[in-house]
Amino acid sequence: MLALMWLAAALAGVIHVLIFCMESLWWMNPKIQRRFRQTPDQAATTRLFAFNQGFYNLFLAVGTFVGIGLALTGRPVAGLLLISWNCASMLAAAGVLAFSAPGMRRAALLQGTAPFLFLALAVLNGIVR
Repeated sequence: MLALMWLAAALAGVIHVLIFCMESLWWMNPKIQRRFRQTPDQAATTRLFAFNQGFYNLFLAVGTFVGIGLALTGRPVAGLLLISWNCASMLAAAGVLAFSAPGMRRAALLQGTAPFLFLALAVLNGIVR
C-alpha cells in the first residue's frame, strides 16, 4: 500500500505538469481550447490568466516532487509534510473546479483523484493524521 501511496503522489505531480503545459505553453492550440471550452477569441482574452494559472499547477507539481525527494533521502517528515500540503491544495482546487464549473467535473475528477489517493493512503497507513 505504501508503494501505491508514493505512486499516487508522483502521478499527481505528473498530471499537474501536464496541466501547466496545457495552460501555459499550449493554450492557443485549438485542441486545448476545446478541452477548456474556450473559443479562439476567449482563449486570446484569457491567455495571460491561463499562463499564470499554469504556473500555480507547476509549483504544486514541483513541491510534490521535492517532497518525494526529501522523503526518499532521509527527511521523511519534511517530505511528507510538503507532499501532503501540495496534494491537499490540488484536491481543494479540484473541488473548486467541480463546484464552480459543473461542466468541468470530469477534469476535476482527473485533477483530484491522485492527490486524494495519496492523502487517503497516508491516513490509512497512519502516516498523516
